[in-house]
Amino acid sequence: MSSQRVAIICGGRSSEHEISCVSASGILGAIDTARYKPILIGITKAGNWRLLHSASDFRIGSDGLPEVEAGPNELTISNDGIRTRNGEVLDVDLAFPILHGAYGEDGTIQGLFEMANIPYVGSGVLASSVAMDKTFAKPIYADFGLAVAPGFTVHERDWKANAAMEIAKISALGFPLFIKPARSGSSRGTSKVKAASEIPDAIKAAHEHDPRALVEAAVVGREIECGVLEIDGVPRASTVGEIRVHSPHEFYDFEAKYLDGSTSFDVPANLPDKLIREIREAAITAFMALGCEGLARVDFFITPDNKITINELNTMPGFTPKSVYPMLWQASGIGYSELISALCKNALQRPRGVVR
Repeated sequence: MSSQRVAIICGGRSSEHEISCVSASGILGAIDTARYKPILIGITKAGNWRLLHSASDFRIGSDGLPEVEAGPNELTISNDGIRTRNGEVLDVDLAFPILHGAYGEDGTIQGLFEMANIPYVGSGVLASSVAMDKTFAKPIYADFGLAVAPGFTVHERDWKANAAMEIAKISALGFPLFIKPARSGSSRGTSKVKAASEIPDAIKAAHEHDPRALVEAAVVGREIECGVLEIDGVPRASTVGEIRVHSPHEFYDFEAKYLDGSTSFDVPANLPDKLIREIREAAITAFMALGCEGLARVDFFITPDNKITINELNTMPGFTPKSVYPMLWQASGIGYSELISALCKNALQRPRGVVR
């Protein structure tokens, strides 16, 4: 049987461009080439699609992270598939969009794949879009019985119209609190706010990524993460792990996650068995509540009295060998390469299309 051609698509226009490239490098190095033939496609920060030969084609930025080098479109995608510059259709059996954030994890590229009738790894249009927008996802979680942090949205237009009123509303939540973009990841634009005087800078940082900023009361507790993987159409939960953030960071921000190694990860987490079961059940509940498919990483807070609060669900989590999601499944008995194969198999098997 011939190997199936998998388009690993990375980069993109979001602030998580570089992390996407790191994830793609990991998948390229671990995919089972006896079953799948990888094709590396990079999307530049300007949105141009480029055919890459290998991870060595990435440009290394000043921060040491890889990125898709700027250049002209070499590929286009339309309802008749992915085409080369010469107009030839690129033979692709499956897309693996290892894209994080806007224009990749938010339902937009998933819609392109649906129109082009290309199977793809991960959740569909609606689940991807809702999960990406925390302000829409939170009421759904709550409707399914999951606890969420109190909070509300501050739109850029309302901030410009009456910043003083918004500051008063935000302050009424109490301090500390968090201000973050409604539709961003990797903690880009997220600030921990301890006083009213810090609100304007935090709102500005969030609005640089999204015109809607989410304001949430801080939840005091341990940061716990759980992976969900569909196997034969049934969502399964991994063991759970705990993120511990070390000085000088006060929360799990971008630098702590990716740049300076100021975090440690305990897997499995040191929690009572009963609580671990409840977290795993909550992860599957969140996955099904949003209508997710394929995979997700679900993040929780556990308060000192062992109450579970959902923070967010990521439909396309970081996917390097050292990322949390693969680590959770490694600890659950599914290795990195096997995990990639399981996702490809699941995507090829499940029905696609809005109209059946």
